Amino acid sequence: MTPVAAVIFDCDGVVVDSEPASFDLIADELRLHGLALSHAEIASQFLGGTITGVWEKARALGARLPDDWVPAFYQRLYARLAEGTPLIPGIEAVLDRLVEAGLPFAMGSNGSDHKMQVTLGQHPAVLAHFAGRMFSGQTVGRPKPAPDLYLHAAAALGIAPALCVVIEDSATGAMAARAAGMRCLGYAPQGAAGALVAAGARPFADMADLPALLGL
Repeated sequence: MTPVAAVIFDCDGVVVDSEPASFDLIADELRLHGLALSHAEIASQFLGGTITGVWEKARALGARLPDDWVPAFYQRLYARLAEGTPLIPGIEAVLDRLVEAGLPFAMGSNGSDHKMQVTLGQHPAVLAHFAGRMFSGQTVGRPKPAPDLYLHAAAALGIAPALCVVIEDSATGAMAARAAGMRCLGYAPQGAAGALVAAGARPFADMADLPALLGL
């Protein structure tokens, strides 16, 4: 197996546990605009995407979302996440192990730069680990499943894509990793890993297992 020279983390659902609050708010918003979806349906439709993508897909499914919904929703989402966004269990130990091993790492998220600051800003030690190495697909210009975000992160680290491993929780992100020529480990704590596997990821269920999977 090719040795790992760098690790690129998704943010939501991999480093911060922001998805339950985000899904709650999306469900409430869509219900107000005529579309009732369960959390499972929201995950299936929108996990790993962008809020603009939510707006487009939800309107196609019948939600009567206004044209200015995306920026308004972002403000409500930031306020909800600022109330408290926990870390994914075990991620701090993983990052400490990477630092100890001298293995560089970065973050590539489809969320906005501000969203990452809102969530990670609640955890200063973790935020410091990613200082200068946090990249948004919205800022790069082509979010996942396009490979651009992960290729941008690899270039920033100065590591060839084939030597990078991506840590993802969505099929959208796993497809981006595959398109970038990177291996992908798919975090699936509930064991529902079928979509990740289909997108080319190797699943795992516990962050405590990640260092060994990276060869540390």
